[in-house]
This record gives sequence, C-alpha cells and structure tokens, in this order.
Amino acid sequence: MSYEMNDLLELVVDQKCSDLHLQVGTPPTLRMRGSMTPIDGPVLTPPDTEKLMLAITPDNHVQNVKMNGGTDFGFAYMDKARFRVSVLKAKGNYGLVLRQIPNQMFDLRQLGLPDKIKELLYRPRGLILVTGPTGSGKSTTLASMVNYINENRDGHIITIEDPIEYYHPHKRCVVTQREVHTDVPSFSEAIRRALRQDPDIILVGEMRDLETIEAAISAAETGHLVFGTLHTNSAAKTVDRIVDAFPANMKEMIRTQLASSIIAVISQGLCKKNGGGRIACYEIMVNTTSIASLIRENKTFRIPSDIQTGANLGMITMDTHIMSLVNKELIDPDEAVEKSQDPEGMRNKLTSMGFKLKAL
Repeated sequence: MSYEMNDLLELVVDQKCSDLHLQVGTPPTLRMRGSMTPIDGPVLTPPDTEKLMLAITPDNHVQNVKMNGGTDFGFAYMDKARFRVSVLKAKGNYGLVLRQIPNQMFDLRQLGLPDKIKELLYRPRGLILVTGPTGSGKSTTLASMVNYINENRDGHIITIEDPIEYYHPHKRCVVTQREVHTDVPSFSEAIRRALRQDPDIILVGEMRDLETIEAAISAAETGHLVFGTLHTNSAAKTVDRIVDAFPANMKEMIRTQLASSIIAVISQGLCKKNGGGRIACYEIMVNTTSIASLIRENKTFRIPSDIQTGANLGMITMDTHIMSLVNKELIDPDEAVEKSQDPEGMRNKLTSMGFKLKAL
C-alpha cells in the first residue's frame, strides 16, 4: 500500500488535526488535540516520503532541501485548508511536518481575549507583541487582530511572513502580504522598504535578529502600529530578550525606546481542554507610566506585580488566567500545574482549594 498526499491531507482536515508528521520508519502520524496518533497502516519507507515530499514541494524548495537540508513554505489544499510545511532531511531521508492553518478567522472573544484588547487595535502607533513557545497559537491570535483591524479601521496593512499563513482579503483596509525569500530577502529589509509604502499597520512574522528588532521598534516609534512575535513566555522576559539582543552600549537607549513605544505584550500557551481540543491561556501586559518606568530603570522583575493590579486595563497574569480555567472546569488541575509559570505555587494553591493532584 502506498500513501497519497491528498488522502492524508483530507484526513487531517476531516479529523481537525493540528499537524501531520511524515517520517521514515513510522506510519503517518497525526497530532490530534495535542496527542500524537499514528494512523493504522504500514510504516513509511524512504521512497514514500520522497514521493510525498515531491507531491507538494515547489521546485525551488526541492533545491533548497538538497542544498541546505531543509525548507519551509505555505500551500493551499484546494479551498479546504492552508498548511505551513517544513521539509527536512534526517539520516539521509526526507521527512515532512505539515501544520494546518484554519481557514476561518476567529473573533478575539472566541480566542478568550478580553474586549479591552480591541481598544489597543485602534492605536495609531506603537508595538504589540504576541509571544509564546512554538505551536502556542501566536499566528492565530495575530491573524485575528489583523482581521479585526481590516474589518473595523481603514488603512494599509503590510504583513511580512515566512511563510504567509493566513490569507487576508482586502476589506476596509488594503492588505499587502509579503513572503520572506519569495517577495523580499529578509524581515529587516522588508520593514525598511515597508516604511516607503505608506503603511498604517505592519505585522512582522518573527523578530528573530537584532536588525529586525531594531527596524520594528523604529517603525513603531515613527508612527506605525507594529505587531511582532517572540518565543518568550512572559512580558518581563520579552522585554529582557529584546534588550539582551543589543550590545551593551545601546541597552539604555533601547530600554527608553521600548518604554515609550510598547503598547502591550500578550504571552500565550495552549492547554489541553477537558472533553477534547485545546484552549489558550494568556498573560496580558498593557503599558502604563509605571511599567514604562520599570522598563527604563531595568526593573522588569517588578512587572508581574503591576500586571496583578492592572485588571481594570485588561491585564492578567498567566497563573491567574490558568486558575480561572480550572475554576470554570475547562482544564484539569494537573494541566494547570504543567502550564503554570510557578508550578510549585500553583500546586500549593490548588491543593489548599481541595483539588486532587497527581503525586510528583
């Protein structure tokens, strides 16, 4: 029996899986509701994975895999779904990981974000960062924010992505979507060029190097609303990560720039939901004069206590949000401990409330 790529994609869409893994020596494996589930069938051989890879990989990306051992691209499966594809070589064989990008846009409330967040999307300039580990739903949150702006404001939105994930049609805004390595050589170059393209909103898919971070902050300062992502798991760590990217003689200047340009940091994770599926957990920091001075004075360790007292501005700590998910019986207590930023503190709090937890 040989596998056909269209059949596998149909299965992923039909079963609402987040990912499809194709590796030699194991059957095609689906990630369903966070768990890995091999399909019932023979293991993949080297010719199988090569055939499956060639079925969807554009020629220039095939060359890229042969030369560099890997490549990433996005593609649409009919009008049913889009996929972000990572092709890799392992032990000399081809492997693929396909991440399904949902077709529909979610409303911010469906994602569990407070209505206060919508107010931030009307700001004329500044930096909104969505952070979290890989696979925590950052792209979905950003796409929903861009879609909200597209439906409720007018202006020019430029997205810079690698690869393009969600497609945004022109609604009230004109939307220009640029793919790194296809439309433009790098993120930093794309931001610099974007400034000459009369943008109001710029989305930077990944702030992964000093040049990109610098260009994004500069765009936020010069009158644009800029969205970006980082792989950090709290607001304080996000600020530290950005500052640490700069050489010592620039750190003070960058703290001052960040203090004035940052609007909010939304750090997120995904928890396994009771009854199946997954649900997002968030930490939300909205910049205030107090937080701005903590950033300037290099006292980011005090940001969490400001977040705790900022509920009226839509702020919440990750652990407070996780605890609310437990109280609503949306996630179980063990999942709360696992996803908590302070697992020991979460364990003690849940135990004192009478929840039964697995032994350590």
